[in-house]
Amino acid sequence: MGFGPLPGAPDSAVVLVEGPWTHRTVRANGIALHVAELGTGPLVLLLHGFPQFWWGWHQQLIDLADAGYRAVAVDLRGYGASDKPPRGYDTPTLAADMAALVTSLGEADAMIVGNDVGGTLAWSIAARHPRVVRSIVVLGAAHPLRMRAALRPGAGAAQRHASAYALRTFQVPRRAENLISSDSRWVRRLYDRWTGPRWRGTPGYVADVERYAEAMRIHPVSFCAAEHFRWMLRSVFRADGRRYASSMRQPITAPVLHLHGDFDTCVLPATAQGSGQYVTGPYEWRVLDGVGHFPHNEIPEFVSGELIRWAKQH
Repeated sequence: MGFGPLPGAPDSAVVLVEGPWTHRTVRANGIALHVAELGTGPLVLLLHGFPQFWWGWHQQLIDLADAGYRAVAVDLRGYGASDKPPRGYDTPTLAADMAALVTSLGEADAMIVGNDVGGTLAWSIAARHPRVVRSIVVLGAAHPLRMRAALRPGAGAAQRHASAYALRTFQVPRRAENLISSDSRWVRRLYDRWTGPRWRGTPGYVADVERYAEAMRIHPVSFCAAEHFRWMLRSVFRADGRRYASSMRQPITAPVLHLHGDFDTCVLPATAQGSGQYVTGPYEWRVLDGVGHFPHNEIPEFVSGELIRWAKQH
């Protein structure tokens, strides 16, 4: 990976936050994935995005378990206490990790819930591994083909400007790694830019953001996260990217609940809207007032209620 941990970098134990949930390691797709699990019943698999880890879903773990569901929040490959191999950060491999995790958890299918990168994976699993999908809920993520179209030259500059962190910062060798690993300021700035006013004004905002920033400093999480965004851009010009895009034209038959904040400045609402054209099953699109890129953190009780409603309906 070309660099070692910086002095004072935390180890993965910092993400093993105590609570009513159980921490364990599950092997899937050839790697070890850390999960926090609570409750019994139909499986709801919760997928975080960047720059987070399983903790982003801690309120939903409790609420879903109380409602009669088996809630599992996972650290994606390269994050938190999961394995961090030198490769495998392309979207098809990450989606295969999660599809295999459903089976490794002993379940036939799951409601897949994802935010940001996790939302991209939810779309991808539904298109590429439909047998393990009961339904999906996507927060703060456009269908991958909608995102590609919005970033294409001639589509307007708005989403390209919003995605500058991925299109520029992450493409420069070691720049993103240095920004993320040296201290928490850059990650804090991302949250300040991407969140809506509801969460930013709460007492717990600073503490939660600091927890996420600290988890991103675990070696080599910064490299793993950066590799995913590098793949997203560079694969557009390669055969593997063309194969992935072709697979995402497969209509999604699973029911899809699509929640998006009107203050989301990372994935613009105009980019996400229209993702339903790739869904042939039930599709519900909802814009959330005063909410940014992380609805599950910004209005956790509302999001939990929506997850429970969707799980009961589908």
